[in-house]
Amino acid sequence: MASNYLEFIFTIDPVQPASEILIAELGYLGFESFIENEDGITAYIPAEEFEEDIFAGVHILQLEEFQITYSREEIERENWNEEWEKNFSPIIVDDICSVRAPFHPKPDTNYDIVIEPKMSFGTGHHATTHMMIKLILENEWKGKSVLDMGCGTGVLAILAAMKGADKIDAVDIDNWCYLNTLENIQRNDCEHINVEEGGAELLGNKKYDRIIANINRNILLEDLPVYVKSLNSEGELYLSGFYTEDLKVIAETCEGLGLIYVNHVEKNNWVAVKFSLRDF
Repeated sequence: MASNYLEFIFTIDPVQPASEILIAELGYLGFESFIENEDGITAYIPAEEFEEDIFAGVHILQLEEFQITYSREEIERENWNEEWEKNFSPIIVDDICSVRAPFHPKPDTNYDIVIEPKMSFGTGHHATTHMMIKLILENEWKGKSVLDMGCGTGVLAILAAMKGADKIDAVDIDNWCYLNTLENIQRNDCEHINVEEGGAELLGNKKYDRIIANINRNILLEDLPVYVKSLNSEGELYLSGFYTEDLKVIAETCEGLGLIYVNHVEKNNWVAVKFSLRDF
């Protein structure tokens, strides 16, 4: 059974840049979702992944120039939707793409994605999802076959579909994410997206023109050979879920597998990067 979540409400003085730094450090420790508030942040982690000494390695909590306090509460996973709705706000990327909940008014954007605000990673608020949306907006997807690996809410697969992608697979190892993606593709009239529960072992001999993987550094490094094997000729690979300092090892591994670095974007010390099997 999926675990409950722990909600940590951090009060920070001064709020910036401490909030951005704290989000980056907590993300590295397994915190999955964040809400930025006027006086700090709220952060969530699965209860089973939390250890009492987890904050010992959070550097910013040790700095005297920031006053940071927090409270903790356990939230039943089934009650997450109610808790999230209290704080969930829509986002807009480059004035082109909006990600919102059903209870938000429809904005004037080219791409409007409606997701049910549950715990699945990928609401667009986290820097990695935001940057991946940006990269998808900047590139061509019409008629392409796409894999969204670690799909979370399915938001990236849905955007690829809205941009004209043809055959789309969305895969996540987490049952909660799998079910949430099924809900969201129906909500956005993207029923042609195929959703599967599992990991890279599901890929087999499948081939794609574009692969999106917003996971974490270690899983990416482990699964990169499978992703490259699953790319069609002149295919493109979009990666995120790791920090700026990890880009070097990610790039070296990709280049060792025959990929060519194209470009990357950064936000709050997180990175999203594009590789290709062809030279641009």
